[in-house]
Amino acid sequence: MTSAQKRSDSSTAKAPLTEASRARLTEIVAELKRREADRLAAQRFDWTRCGRPDQHAPGGSWRTWLILAGRGWGKTRTGAEWVREQVMLHGARRVALVARTAADVRDVIVEGESGILAISPPSERPTWEPSRRRLTWPNGAIATTYSADVPDQLRGPQHDLAWSDELAAWQYPDAWTQLLLGLRLGRDPRVVVTTTPRPTPIIRQLLASTTTHVTRGRTMDNAANLAPQFLDAIVRQYEGTRLGRQELDGEVLDDNPGAMWKRESIDASRVRTEPQLRRVVVGVDPAVTSNASSDETGIVVAGIGHDGRFYVLADYSGRYSPDQWASRAIEAYRTHKADRIVAERNQGGDLVERTLRTVDRNAAITTVHAMRGKALRAEPIAALYEQARVSHVGSLSMLEDQMTAWDPASDAKSPDRVDALVYAMTELTTSGARTVNTAAPAAIPVRIAESF
Repeated sequence: MTSAQKRSDSSTAKAPLTEASRARLTEIVAELKRREADRLAAQRFDWTRCGRPDQHAPGGSWRTWLILAGRGWGKTRTGAEWVREQVMLHGARRVALVARTAADVRDVIVEGESGILAISPPSERPTWEPSRRRLTWPNGAIATTYSADVPDQLRGPQHDLAWSDELAAWQYPDAWTQLLLGLRLGRDPRVVVTTTPRPTPIIRQLLASTTTHVTRGRTMDNAANLAPQFLDAIVRQYEGTRLGRQELDGEVLDDNPGAMWKRESIDASRVRTEPQLRRVVVGVDPAVTSNASSDETGIVVAGIGHDGRFYVLADYSGRYSPDQWASRAIEAYRTHKADRIVAERNQGGDLVERTLRTVDRNAAITTVHAMRGKALRAEPIAALYEQARVSHVGSLSMLEDQMTAWDPASDAKSPDRVDALVYAMTELTTSGARTVNTAAPAAIPVRIAESF
């Protein structure tokens, strides 16, 4: 190559791009970005690639797919993907979406990070109408949302598919009964149940049914997709404990042999609604601190009826700041038209009452200083349960878990919900309610539908 040719090639290489060339290059880069985005989106929405084998629907002629798994296993994504698959590929047209509360069905099943809207590609994404509690897919399929706290919502509507989330925590078993009675459209109506396990009568019935396919899973099965902070703060803390076996490993546990309460006796006296009550009391066991590792604040509502029986109405317990637990306690006080709040002041002293009065200065409040040990305080209340004189209204799953798991002889962790129950019940038993009728509950006993 001559010197003139080299100079010509060099000048050509250094020549600036023309406007047309620059525009074309921009188009090429944009097209590559679009293709990469489409590729990543296709992978994100391709459940055949993303899902683990145990997250895909089993074959066979089952009627209920029962997924019993620990926190973070991927139950919500699995339920949402199953509904999407049945609607888009297998002809489902009328779907029931049921969760413990209206907020849960909205925030988890529909709008959650792993909910139906998030896992649906744009071409398949349903239209969400919150005011009508309805999702409508482009192919015409319709899903209606229901709250298990309002069983009568499910009385009448018919469906060919259903997703029940956290069934073991539903307060009213009748919601499950009504759901099954309405699951009668199509040739093969089916339901998926995604829940952290508890040994409730419904879960035990499903486990015993020949038409139930059971999938079990542990939190650590999905460790690759969980935040390290969650694994450190939660999994490490509870791993190997009884609570961890249930909440992380997905085990259905029997009662602790050393527990003061037995689930069988609680179930035997359970009622759907309470009768007219003479007194209602809110028991409060405040937590000492308010951070991620703090104990919960126990807030339990109980009453005594004109029949002389005791009724446990609600459990508002949770991990709250002082302002939050005071607001929740006052909310319980007002909602249930209680005549008194009974709160422990061992740790907070006068601050406990002052915190409550910042929310409602006129509330009737009694603070108690617990002089005896927890077991001694609880024994008279446990005796009432043994005598079948106490009825739980609906299912109070987390309170009942603590009651049937707490062993006073070996468990050092504070039973906050149990303490709140004991404070409320003690107030009721020592305030003129000394003549009791030990007959069977006057309210209608809860009846639980058989599985398919």
